[in-house]
Amino acid sequence: MEAVAKLRNYPTSPRRMRLLADEIRGVDVEKALALLEFHPQHSATPLLKLLKSAINNWEQKNEGQSAADAGLKVKTIFVDGARTLKRMLPAPQGRAYRLRKRSNHVTIIVDVK
Repeated sequence: MEAVAKLRNYPTSPRRMRLLADEIRGVDVEKALALLEFHPQHSATPLLKLLKSAINNWEQKNEGQSAADAGLKVKTIFVDGARTLKRMLPAPQGRAYRLRKRSNHVTIIVDVK
């Protein structure tokens, strides 16, 4: 039985978050936790918390079983774009440049092998 966890409106670009998501897709949960814990990228921290949340959701669905014994893996992970805040930056000769502050939604599904 699979379990889902979602992270909504996290303020980093979807492209950056997808780089991390690609590294843990299809990997065992224990290996993914270790990889995210020591990853230098800033977005690794919320992704680590989200993965732990998905593991806890799975344990609550399957009472009496632990995730370590079951051999969980990251079945699916995907990153979607969320809201974009539009700001203006001053530019030369009285102009303005548009600055888009992007955010994303992440969904993780864990399941047994």
